[in-house]
Order: sequence, then C-alpha cells, then structure tokens
Amino acid sequence: MSDYQALYDALLEAKADAWVALLPAQLAHAFDADQHGDLVRWQHAIQQLPQLTPSQRLLDADAVHIGCADDVSGTEQHQLEHSLRALHPWRKGPYQLFGIHIDTEWRSDWKWHRLQPHLAPLEHRLVLDVGCGNGYHAWRLLGAGAKRVIGIDPTLLSVMQFQAVKRLYGDAPIDVLPLALEDLPSNLQLFDTVLSMGVLYHRRSPFDHLLELKGCLQQDGELVLETLVIEGGLGEVLVPEGRYARMRNVWFLPSCVTLMSWMTRCGFKNVRLVDVTVTSIEEQRSTEWMQFHSLQDFLHPDNPQLTCEGLPAPRRAIFMANA
Repeated sequence: MSDYQALYDALLEAKADAWVALLPAQLAHAFDADQHGDLVRWQHAIQQLPQLTPSQRLLDADAVHIGCADDVSGTEQHQLEHSLRALHPWRKGPYQLFGIHIDTEWRSDWKWHRLQPHLAPLEHRLVLDVGCGNGYHAWRLLGAGAKRVIGIDPTLLSVMQFQAVKRLYGDAPIDVLPLALEDLPSNLQLFDTVLSMGVLYHRRSPFDHLLELKGCLQQDGELVLETLVIEGGLGEVLVPEGRYARMRNVWFLPSCVTLMSWMTRCGFKNVRLVDVTVTSIEEQRSTEWMQFHSLQDFLHPDNPQLTCEGLPAPRRAIFMANA
C-alpha cells in the first residue's frame, strides 16, 4: 500500500483532523486482499514496474507525459508495457509513459479543454476530485497549479492505475483514495475546489449528492459538476425504467434548467451552465488499452441519436457554482 504520511500531514495542517482519524482504517479495509480477488495481481504488476527516472514531466499536454523513450532500454520498456497492460482496462486518459502511449477509452483531455477555461485560478487551492477514475483530471489540475489534489474513487483498479502512474512520476502532492464521497466526514468544509464529473446520474438521491458536495467546500469554494442531461424545460427529468446505454445504475437525467434549480435549492450560488456536448464515438470508444464494448455498441444501430434502449443519446453538461 502507498505511503500516505504526506497526505496525513497536509490534512492535519488544513485542520481536517476528523478525516485523518478515519483514513488509516478506511485504507486498510479497502486494500485488504480478501476484499478483492484481483488486488494481489494488480499490486504485483505495480511492483514489477522498472525503476526509472523521467527526463521530463508534462502535466499541461493532452496526454499526461512522464519520461520519454530515450530514458529506457528496450528491456525496460517491454517490462513497463507488460505491467501497464496487466492493469487493463484503461478508461480515463490519455497517458504517455516513457514512450508508451496509453490510448484510453475516453479522450478525457477533450472534457478538460471544455472545463479548464471556466475554473477559478487553482494556485494555493486544495482540490477534491470525486469519482476521479485513475486520476487523469487530478494530474491536469495539479499541472494547472493546484496546491494539492485528492481524488476519490471506489473502483480499486482505477486506484491501482493511479499508483502505477505516480510511481513513474515520482513524489507529488496528489493522491487517489479508494473511497466514495459518503466515506468522508460530513460537512468537512475543507476544499477550495470540488469536482464531481460523471457521478450525479449514478446517485439514487441527487439532492443528497449535491448537499454532500457542498459540505466538502469552504465558504465561497467552487463546485464543478458534470453529468448526463436531457433537452427540456424546468422540471423535466428522464428516469430510465431499466438500463441507460447499457448502464444499470443510471437514475436521474435532468434538463439543464432543472439541475440548476436543484443546485440553487441546495444552497449553491452563482450557478451557471458553461458547456453542453453530445458525446461522440470519437470521444468514447474501444481501444487497444480498453478492449471491451464502448459507446458505439451502446447506441441504436439505426439512429445514433438514441441509445440502444431507444432513449436520448448521451449529452453531457458542465455546471459551475459556489458554496
């Protein structure tokens, strides 16, 4: 398991003693091999990563860029690729690691370009990325100047992918923890910026999720909320009867104005819509590094404006607000 002492020290400095008291036991439980049968295999893949020193670290390029091909021998690059492929499927990225291009399922850099111009300046900010996957956007946030970034995601494979990338990068004020938002103490009021991207539609109670996000923010802190939406007016919400784009746990897809009214009702101020984009099969697709079905398989074969269930195809919106 990673050494989290620097994180504990940073949280204590930020007066988050209540969370520090919980974290060691939470992490020990999450990294218990008896809880997940693949954990030992993933840990072995990370342990087999060659010891490398990157000649460059670029966090402001489309691909998180660590090292280059000239930094490694052929044998080292072969071992590196073998270990990284053992962590398949890679869903968020892309990454460029010592000459190996990890072409992930999502072109997460596209979402970053839609979001980044609207962010408040990140210098000196403590940032929380909820449902962060393997931490791609967390790395971009760090590259944009954040003081420290903490990502949380209950999917253990995503956390292990982050650990592999961080091991190659070296020491940095960034962590991804195998936790869900409800594992954090309530009403922390700790973070300057909180991101929740691709999470809200998985929550049975969107209002509870919004209130939990608000409780994580300092007064006037900034929320970035990205989620699936539908076209429509105030009060219009799609509640799928079964699956949505073959996903089981999709509960609420509101119209943009409806979601903005929810955010206002939950106490957010300065609520604004900054982007609406229909997800394309170029942005989300199967690749060599994510060989399972992807968006093209989830759309209606005769009408790409519909899902395979006949519902409106994925449309994502980004909202900003302040606590």
